[in-house]
Amino acid sequence: MENPGQPPGGNELGDFLRAHRAALDPHRVGLPDDGRLRRVPGLRREELAQLAHVSIDYVVRLEQGRTRRVSRPVLDALADALRLAPDERAYLFTVADVTQAAPARQPAGQKVDPQLQQLLDGMHDIPAMVLNRRMDVLAWNRGATVLLTDFAALPAHGRNLIRLTFLDDAYRSLYADWPRAARECVAVLRMEAGRNPNDRALTDLVGELTVRDPDFRTWWASHQVRGPRQLTKTYRHSVIGTVTLDVQQFGVDTQPDQQLVAYTAPPDSPSQESLRFLLQWSAQPDDHTTNRNRHY
Repeated sequence: MENPGQPPGGNELGDFLRAHRAALDPHRVGLPDDGRLRRVPGLRREELAQLAHVSIDYVVRLEQGRTRRVSRPVLDALADALRLAPDERAYLFTVADVTQAAPARQPAGQKVDPQLQQLLDGMHDIPAMVLNRRMDVLAWNRGATVLLTDFAALPAHGRNLIRLTFLDDAYRSLYADWPRAARECVAVLRMEAGRNPNDRALTDLVGELTVRDPDFRTWWASHQVRGPRQLTKTYRHSVIGTVTLDVQQFGVDTQPDQQLVAYTAPPDSPSQESLRFLLQWSAQPDDHTTNRNRHY
């Protein structure tokens, strides 16, 4: 288990290499069975060194954090040897750069431009919110409130989708496949931790979840990463039952650390009808969700 108080980028390059080496089946990369007993799963260090055409000592020093200068060709060779997916390859290059005393990035922006809030308020038929790269919810509209949770009722530090996914029972129960959704959250957070290891709020969030949730602790240690991509999520809602929605993600040009997230359903699908009913139902005058949206 990682030290919850340790910055995510402490020896992230070495930890990442070690985790993916251990997860790779030797038969997948064409290594023959040499009859030797494997005391640990995955590739041995000497096998990774052989596949990447580097010395065993160099692999040891990389994994132990005793060397931090890695050339692009060597990183490419290691990524090829470990059969890394595109997101994982990008992350490998990110954390390798981090170890070279990269300048600290500014914390993800918290201020939501008034024009963006106006856009959210005008999206009457689409639940939407604005997130920073830690997945803090910075702004939301009425649709997001009735679909997911009443963000205005939460304290500011509690408006984080990853924290809600792991620590809030009601929010957790929304997911038809919670383990899949939770793993995706961890992979997104791990990617951001590699990009911005000096974000104290992110470090604190990782530490809190590592201590409080054993599933998060296990999945964080697996070093799986994921960048932005098209998502489809299925929710079990107390009013409309099961609904499957596309999660659309858009960058905010004026605030590079923010993204607009919108929840839509395919045209003329049962999920679109259910979502339309939910939004119409919630707009009744006696419903508390008609209050003005708030942000911080």
